[in-house]
Amino acid sequence: MDVDLIFKIAGMGIIVAVLSQLLKRAERDDQALMITIAGLVVVLLMLVNEISKLFDTVKSVFGF
Repeated sequence: MDVDLIFKIAGMGIIVAVLSQLLKRAERDDQALMITIAGLVVVLLMLVNEISKLFDTVKSVFGF
């Protein structure tokens, strides 16, 4: 696992948290929730790619 991936996830979390707080203070709670969900989906998509690489590595190591 790269350290870059951890920094990308942390950066995404910070950006989503700031945007969410700004929208909540502007009384746009529904849009803040959508930003939070979109951020979660983006991070999960990044993780799915890494998990796929992990499974490919395990398959090649054990010869499946």
